Amino acid sequence: MLTLPGTLRRARAPPGLPPRRHLSRLLDRYGFVAPDSLTPAPREPHSDTADSAAAAKKRRAKKPPYRPPSSLDRGGRPPAHSDLPFDFRFSYTESTPASKPIGLREPRYSPFGPGRLDRPWTGLCAPAVDATLRDVEAEDPLPDAERGLEEARRRERERVLGEPLTPAERAFLVDRCQKNRTKRQINLGRDGFTHNMLSDVHNNWKTCEAVRIKCLGVPTVDMQNVCHQLEDKTGGLIIHRHGSLLILYRGRHYNPKKRPVVPLMLWKPAEPVYPRLIKTTIEGLTVEETKQMRKKGLHVPVLTKLAKNGYYASLVPMVRDAFLTDELVRIDCKGLPKSDYKKIGVKLRVSVWLPVQTTYVI
Repeated sequence: MLTLPGTLRRARAPPGLPPRRHLSRLLDRYGFVAPDSLTPAPREPHSDTADSAAAAKKRRAKKPPYRPPSSLDRGGRPPAHSDLPFDFRFSYTESTPASKPIGLREPRYSPFGPGRLDRPWTGLCAPAVDATLRDVEAEDPLPDAERGLEEARRRERERVLGEPLTPAERAFLVDRCQKNRTKRQINLGRDGFTHNMLSDVHNNWKTCEAVRIKCLGVPTVDMQNVCHQLEDKTGGLIIHRHGSLLILYRGRHYNPKKRPVVPLMLWKPAEPVYPRLIKTTIEGLTVEETKQMRKKGLHVPVLTKLAKNGYYASLVPMVRDAFLTDELVRIDCKGLPKSDYKKIGVKLRVSVWLPVQTTYVI
């Protein structure tokens, strides 16, 4: 290799940098200087300590933790007001005003939440008419007020429904609500027609004129009551029924923007304490005769077996026909929740019009 004098000159290192001959001779031979980005500048001490402390404090400040919105926090808003002219109950099909409890399992905490509804909670319902405000001169003003609410509810329902549907319109709506056309459906379970289902029905009526409702479990023992409560509380009309399948029509003049205010229940209220369903002795019989009848009922052939979440509409006529020839009727309820036993017994006692001891033996 030949080198010409004066052709290649050794570049001098820039002032201020130490010699790097022990690392490499490229810097001396070719004049390589590293860019400023690879040569960090020395940090200068802060002259103002107050500004540095404020900046450090600002860096250390953290955001407050996320707090999800609570349904109990009203934020100073007034209680909700609803113009629905009936008492608010948890279930309209499984609880009746005629049955009076003997006590409450918990204090009268409103299931709507504290301060969310302008109606007081009595432990059973939130009445539309305050029973504490009575006229001294009137004997019993509460039934007159309730009759006025029923009349107002009837007039409003007739106005919303309008003219009756023609057979062609009814068939068209029924066809649109079939399973092969839509998956939109409301399930009615063992709790029956609950208060929160009112909101579900009106939400479905926003986009469709009719909604399909599937009924299963204990409420199907008395389907007439289920149909009556659905029409009475929602203001709609049942245009089709096939077994436990119902189609509820909203009406010709239903306006989704002017739907009624339905305050939702935030939790299920505790069941009140009712008198015992099965008494120690049957009316007209002694203690020994009652024991003998119960022992005899254990050996009676089973009339039918109830399936879990089944359809029990044929149970009442079946029991009525069995009482024409037999003194005792036995129904197999194994597999059902224990809370359903009492509900079925109460419905049979009311529907068959016979004491529960001679109605069925589980």
